Amino acid sequence: MNDPVNQTMLLVDIEKFSDRDDVEQAFLRRMLYDVVDRTMERAGIDETLRLRADQGDSVMEFIDPNVPVPQVLRSVISELPAQLKAVNRMASRGAQMRLRTVVATGFIALDERGIWVGGDLNHACRLLDADLLRAALRERSGDVALCVSQSVWTGIVRHHHLGIPAEEFHEVTLASKNGPLPAWLLGPVPASGQAAPSPGAAGPAPTPAPDASGERPGPAGGTEAGPSGGGSASTSTSAPAAGPAPAAAPAPAAPPPAGIHFTGGAPAFGGSLVMGNQHGVSGGRVDGDVVMGSVGGPPRPGRASDGHAPADATPDQDAPSPDDRQPPGTGEAGPR
Repeated sequence: MNDPVNQTMLLVDIEKFSDRDDVEQAFLRRMLYDVVDRTMERAGIDETLRLRADQGDSVMEFIDPNVPVPQVLRSVISELPAQLKAVNRMASRGAQMRLRTVVATGFIALDERGIWVGGDLNHACRLLDADLLRAALRERSGDVALCVSQSVWTGIVRHHHLGIPAEEFHEVTLASKNGPLPAWLLGPVPASGQAAPSPGAAGPAPTPAPDASGERPGPAGGTEAGPSGGGSASTSTSAPAAGPAPAAAPAPAAPPPAGIHFTGGAPAFGGSLVMGNQHGVSGGRVDGDVVMGSVGGPPRPGRASDGHAPADATPDQDAPSPDDRQPPGTGEAGPR
């Protein structure tokens, strides 16, 4: 067996070839040879630069590596459908043909019996025989379905060479007996097929955790009701709301516990402003000073700034003044 050489491979197969009788099959083979030869000639690829392997209902062309791959691919994209259309219009309905095609590159070798062998060739043959490529031809109005190998996409198609519409190729995964095969299909992916995700594509975004209010951040800065929100509707700045939502009725407030409560403002007792730190006093009768604040206002004579008597004060200095005394039953204050 000869050493493997890098070749450009063009594989062409006739749709529903086995459904025809012997006379129609012989005619279709002649038509197929004529279409492929004219396509290669229009692309400027001489017969000396290509070898052909006949597979009955299909042909394989092995093109010299000195022929640029974009040159081959352009001819398959534009010239092959034109040549096929010209032949079909002159044939009867029963003699018309539609083609599945594959363009691939790889290393292949010629054995002692003149048969081409190689793993890259096997890969190309499986692309040609894949159900997805058959479905693509069956579901479109044109007469040609083209698939290229991953190597052709990476090295040629994605670089937007002249006459090669990279934006019209779609990444697909083809099923085969050796597992899934990556490939790129020209034109729409059939409804029965499976398109692979685009490279770099991100998976579904994780669901954000609800915050303390029971709401999750929405997709564009809005919020989405969490489990405690009692609903699944979301609000977002990315789409206008259907209409103003009715205001929810406020929940009835729980009755406050017994006692005196301050919810704002500046309460005063006997004309004195309560400021600073406060100490709640409850339960029982209060004798002596009731400390209502330690910040703001000058201290009483003989008292420190916090309202207490100094450590060296005499008992008389620590006695409450008449202004500090409270009538019985009025020295009880609820917690603030």
